Amino acid sequence: MSIHDSRLILWYCCCVAAVLGAVMGSFLNCAAWRIAHGQNFLKGRSHCPECGHVLSVGDLVPVFSWLFLRGKCRYCGAKVSVRYLLAELFMAAVTVVCLLRYDLTVLCLRNYIFLCCLFCLSLVDLEDYTIPDGCLLVSAAVWLLALPFLHMSWKESLLHLLAALVFGGGLLLLSLAMDRILKKDTLGGGDIKLYFVVGLYLGFAATLFSLLAACILGLLFAFLRKRFGKAGSELIPFGPSIAAAAAVMLLFGDPMVRWYLGLISAA
Repeated sequence: MSIHDSRLILWYCCCVAAVLGAVMGSFLNCAAWRIAHGQNFLKGRSHCPECGHVLSVGDLVPVFSWLFLRGKCRYCGAKVSVRYLLAELFMAAVTVVCLLRYDLTVLCLRNYIFLCCLFCLSLVDLEDYTIPDGCLLVSAAVWLLALPFLHMSWKESLLHLLAALVFGGGLLLLSLAMDRILKKDTLGGGDIKLYFVVGLYLGFAATLFSLLAACILGLLFAFLRKRFGKAGSELIPFGPSIAAAAAVMLLFGDPMVRWYLGLISAA
């Protein structure tokens, strides 16, 4: 069955996906905050980071709780960052787009888990300048576990694995060379490991596209951060740029790659 078989089914599935996506956005935002602050995100109830009061069910309804409480804690009146609202809305949109792109399939579930991991590690990197290994391990494990259920030949699977090794290993060698030349760290180990995982999911062509896009996004982010961000830190998290480029290629990369390869063959 496909969600595109009926307009009613399509709208129903999109609404359910939006709700589940908003819930996932709330969870991932909370998990990222706890990871960045060295806390276990699987234990303990949600609480206000300012007053420590345990939040009730009415405080945890995605999107609506933030709007009804006007972005403030019900118990101490402390301001709740708009990041919570944006995370929930963003993941709601990503979930719907992923469903429309891949339908109700194992591939959709696999790629959605990867998108969730990309979002979580981006939030952690923005706050703590680290990429959690857990997100990378989950992504790699899900890619491997999904292989028996996908219509991928063993040759195609090996090509994706080779792409992971080439891009991950290539960036490692480039980073070591640049570190020696510039005598400072140029690329974090987490970024290199992230590109290994990106290679697994995207393969050669799409990973190359995502690398170029990530460099452009990284330069733009660095400019905006220097222009409008807080002074006092020269560190620029590259994980969000890699994640954004990889997510775009995962969801929309096939027609882009085909168009570019068509230009090459026509020339």
